[in-house]
Formats: sequence, structure tokens, C-alpha cells
Amino acid sequence: MIFSDHYRVLGVAPDASPATIKAAYRTLARTHHPDVSKAAGAEQRFKAVAEAYEALHDPERRAAYDAVRAAGWKEGEETSAPRQGRETSGGDGGDGLDRFREFFRTRSTRGPRRGAFAEGMFDERGEDLHYALAVSLEESFSGGEREFQLQTPGTGDRMITVQIPKGVADGTRIRLRGQGRPGGGTQPAGDLYFDVGLAPHRLFQVDGRDLTLLLPITPWEAVLGAEVVVPTLGGSVTATIPAGARGGQKLRLKGRGLPGEPPGDQYLSLGIALPPAASDKAKALYRELAAESGFDPRAHLGA
Repeated sequence: MIFSDHYRVLGVAPDASPATIKAAYRTLARTHHPDVSKAAGAEQRFKAVAEAYEALHDPERRAAYDAVRAAGWKEGEETSAPRQGRETSGGDGGDGLDRFREFFRTRSTRGPRRGAFAEGMFDERGEDLHYALAVSLEESFSGGEREFQLQTPGTGDRMITVQIPKGVADGTRIRLRGQGRPGGGTQPAGDLYFDVGLAPHRLFQVDGRDLTLLLPITPWEAVLGAEVVVPTLGGSVTATIPAGARGGQKLRLKGRGLPGEPPGDQYLSLGIALPPAASDKAKALYRELAAESGFDPRAHLGA
């Protein structure tokens, strides 16, 4: 038989623990399994990985293999050929090599270890996949669907359609059952998860399902009251500014937030915007207003 350095195949050190060997095998078997990977030579690499694991995962077989390896056999050498002046280590003469050859003969009669999954060595549910999904407020309000081209090891490139439910909130997790990595043997594929994050909006701030819009109003609208047109996610509506409105005051538009049970509200946070005094006439009007109103916003300070 041809000697193979099983530690090299698995990418582990000769003193690796059983847990390390098992973890390396699982990772490599998942990558190169012929039912998963379509890369050239995947089946040959998978067979080499399975052979290495069978030789090393059992303590007795590993001891026999280590004895052969310690005797100085090199990668690719034919172990059936006589070796002058060389014996296996450990004081057992050629016994370690004999045991290893017997193991190899037993194993080779089974054919390729492609059935490792079905035999239980790698029979497990597929891995779940997680992706971040940025959703605009407009998408959350209306719902809909998005298409993505995913590039994931073990599954290749594929198109995925994601249904975005109405009112989806920040931190929501959307699950696509069975769209994760393929399972091993008889086990099902994992799931695909999209973790929703609401994208920042140029107008609205979000608090759960509630929205807040900073609404500038003029001094005369604040004093006299007014009917003003304001945007919402569902289209423009008319809001009533009460006479004597103050800066920082909030008005509620019930049910105008994100959909849900119950739907959220939209709040208008009022900010009084002063018109510029860009002309002499405008400045004169400000002076007239100051004289007429007698208003002193600092009177309460008592200075």
C-alpha cells in the first residue's frame, strides 16, 4: 500500500487531540464532500480526508499508524516493499506495520468512503447561515420582496427571494427554512436568517413603530395657528397647528407610523423657524414687532 501522511491531510499536528482531529475532519469533509462541492478533484480529496480520519480517530489504529510513521516512511512510498535496516518504533518490530496493513486491507474492501455521512460519522443537520438585511422605512411600511445573489461556500451562487413583511421592525429576524448549508446524510439543510436593520431616513426618526418628524413652522403659524401639509410614509396629509404653538411641542398623527397591531403613530416635533431679515423693510418690520409686542423672553431670569 502507499503510505500517506494523514496528519498532513487533515492539517493537524502529530500530537493533536482527538477533538482537534475530529473538528478538522468535519470541516474538510463538509468542504470536499462530492454532494456539496463541484470542484475538480473534490471526491479524491474527500476520500483522502475520510481515510485519514479512519486511521486516526480510533486510538488503537492511530497507535499502529504512528508506529509506521515513526519508522520513517515517506509520503507516496510503497509500504509493501522491504526496508533494509529499518524497523517500526516502539519495540514491536514490524508488528505495527502489519496491523496497519491489515487495517488498510479491511478498509479498502469497502470502496470509497463517500458514505461516511450515511454511516453516522458526519450525519448532522446543515449549518444555519446569517446575513444582515438593511430595509428602508418605505419597504417596511409597504412590505414587498427583495432578490439577492448569495455566495456561500458549500452552496455556490444562488438567487434568494426574501419576503419583507409590512411593519418589519429593527432587529426582526426573517427565517427561510431549509435555505442554509446542506445537511449530511439523512439530515436536513440548515436555515437562512436575515437580521433586519432599518436604514436611516432623511426625514423620520424611528422608535419601535412610531415615527417622529421635525416640522419647521413660522412665527406667525405658531402664534395664529395654521393648516400645513406634512409628509407621511403613506402620503401627504394636512395637520392642524394650534394657535400659540411652542417650539419643541409634539403633535400626534394617530396610526401614521409603521403598520402593526396596533399600528404606530407619527409625531410632529415643532420647531419655530425665523425668516431672515434680508432687507431694510424686513428689519423695520422686526423693529415694529418688538415695539408692539413688548415681549421679553428673559424676564423670568430677574437679571
